[in-house]
Amino acid sequence: MEAEINRRFPAEWEKQEGILLCFPHNGNDWPGKYEAIQWAFVEFIKKISQYEKVFLVVSDDKLQEKVSQMLFTAHVDLTAISFIIHKTNRSWMRDSGPIIVKNGTKNEALDFNFNGWAKYKNYQLDKWVPSIISKFLNIPITQATYKGKAVILEGGAIDVNGKGTLITSEECLLHPTIQVRNATFSKSDYEAIFKEYLGVSNVIWVKNGIEGDDTHGHIDDLCRFVNEDTIITVVESDKKDANYKVLQENLKILQDSKLENGKSPKIISLPMPKKLDFDGIRIPASYANFLIINRCVLVPTFNDPNDRIALNILADCFPEREIIGISAIDLIWGFGTLHCLSQQIPV
Repeated sequence: MEAEINRRFPAEWEKQEGILLCFPHNGNDWPGKYEAIQWAFVEFIKKISQYEKVFLVVSDDKLQEKVSQMLFTAHVDLTAISFIIHKTNRSWMRDSGPIIVKNGTKNEALDFNFNGWAKYKNYQLDKWVPSIISKFLNIPITQATYKGKAVILEGGAIDVNGKGTLITSEECLLHPTIQVRNATFSKSDYEAIFKEYLGVSNVIWVKNGIEGDDTHGHIDDLCRFVNEDTIITVVESDKKDANYKVLQENLKILQDSKLENGKSPKIISLPMPKKLDFDGIRIPASYANFLIINRCVLVPTFNDPNDRIALNILADCFPEREIIGISAIDLIWGFGTLHCLSQQIPV
């Protein structure tokens, strides 16, 4: 039992060995935009590789060769890239990839039994990603279970401060009928799971996610820790927008919340980009889907006037880090951006 008590999920701003990504190998998540997506992905890889390693999953040798040539063309330092060959269904490593925690001083991969967000049937290739990655990194892997059942949890559903507090949403984990991950689990069940596997003693539950989010309430489009006692949360200024009331309710919950030490967190508001529609569908664009890496924060931008405001707010939150905007206007057509596509590997 001692090993279990010793687990801790480090905050994203803690020192990283690298970032796990998966190069898109089919266009199904980005219909009509696949060519653009590949080059957007190359730019994403290039930015990360200037700060730390990239562990890049590719479907086969042929794609590895193609991607290597694209990276070479874009002047990416290929010595910073480690290729891992494994065919996947999709590229969303935040959710299908392992969550890597510290167990004592060593890394341990957790497999949270990815099931396609309880929405899509084609995830049979994705569910093997945690074991493939743990083998490549040469670290032990543990399958998350609770009372004899597999626990289903995506990395995008949770955010932590590394000190014992976790934020998640009721819509994602507790909705009784839509995309139900763990049918019989209550709040107290989840809190026991978070304590055992992530070293979390305190959970903040916000209510609902933004419109158009096909994960049904992932926290990494809503609110994130930027340091151990500060939470940034998206707010909508247009009172007629469907997200206005939802995000105001989440803001109020956060303002009334407490950290693991009993203190109130500092709350910072982040704007939303203007409503983004494509092909008759509202897309869940959010500046909260930023990725913290060593010495830098990568922020999705949407060709929107609020891009500049969001970048400035995040620059104030991370004075020691460079803030780099990455155009996500094509990436978001897959219903996720920088944070959804990546998973950090702590040192």
